[in-house]
Amino acid sequence: MSTNDRIPLYQQIQDYIRHVITQENMKPGDRIPTEKELMDQFQVSKITVANALTGLANEKLIARVPGKGSFVAEETDSASVASTQATTIKGREGTLSTGMIGIIVPSIHDYFAIRLVEGIEQALREEGYRSMIMFTHGKVDKEKDVIKEMKALGAEGLLIFPVDEENYNEEILGMKLSGFPFVLMDRYLPGVETHYIAADGRRGTRLAVEHLWELGHRDIAICSDSPLQTVTVQERIEGYIEALKGKGALINPAHMITDFQPLSELKEAEAHPLYRYIQNRMVTAYVSLNGRLGVQIYQMAKQAGLRVPEDVSIVSFDDPTSIVEEFSIFTHVKQFERDMGYRAAVKLLEVLRGRGEAKSYSKMLIEPQLVVRQTTGTVSQA
Repeated sequence: MSTNDRIPLYQQIQDYIRHVITQENMKPGDRIPTEKELMDQFQVSKITVANALTGLANEKLIARVPGKGSFVAEETDSASVASTQATTIKGREGTLSTGMIGIIVPSIHDYFAIRLVEGIEQALREEGYRSMIMFTHGKVDKEKDVIKEMKALGAEGLLIFPVDEENYNEEILGMKLSGFPFVLMDRYLPGVETHYIAADGRRGTRLAVEHLWELGHRDIAICSDSPLQTVTVQERIEGYIEALKGKGALINPAHMITDFQPLSELKEAEAHPLYRYIQNRMVTAYVSLNGRLGVQIYQMAKQAGLRVPEDVSIVSFDDPTSIVEEFSIFTHVKQFERDMGYRAAVKLLEVLRGRGEAKSYSKMLIEPQLVVRQTTGTVSQA
């Protein structure tokens, strides 16, 4: 593996832009390469380029003008760029504070992750810190590599949305033992005390089931397409079971639908086991454990000729359809992701500044809220 392969793509883009500014002796106001040019040159997504440019803008090396592009900042010249490069390198070697916090998440394919990162970014901006985001794609080996890489690049602390497997990530355990600052988000490692923040999953599914029960639903399924039976999934299923037991209902294991692969394309829906389950009207309501799956259940129901909510009701964890709350159609369990991210970052900064007790760990649970919209209705509508 080359040295370049070990450098995050967003950082390769930043180093390239610094090099261009220096080598071409660019002046304040000169336009730097466009996002499209950088995407093509480095074969990366728009979000990677945007992350790189945001970092340079935070360093005051460039100015971003919406609709026009990015330009060399007014106070920037080649000498200051070189100075910034030197400072960055020293920081990576541990001789200077980097002011950088690492954010580690499985992916950013849904609004849950986007809102979580937005909350983190807000807290870090307010305190003058910058961030670097890396993805694990749900793989524990990748998570181990990313943690090592973040620390090697000078991250002062880490905010981690962890992969959850039977075998714990030794890197997380190692950070706990060495005292390296980190906070876990959305899920924790059972039996391992760390700082973490999450929404109350049991409470969330109880709210969903109680709402559907009040509407007259008695056959209620809970669905998860997570490839791993994470702590989060387990707690939500426990909440589902507790809610039904509280109503005196018998628990039907066939209504706990977790053993299937995620649907990759809607055109493959009719071959999917969940589609047949929906088409055969095995239940009158579904609780989806993530927003993306909630949308897929909605699409499969429509494809099977069923109406939502007249024939089938759906409650999703998280709002899957819009980053602007008012435009969502889904009844959903709101987990206050922005607040979760914000509070996680504040806690990490407290630990970094010595205001958080090193040997006492905070466990923060956010109270979820049921937001009732258009995907749930009474059974009598069928």
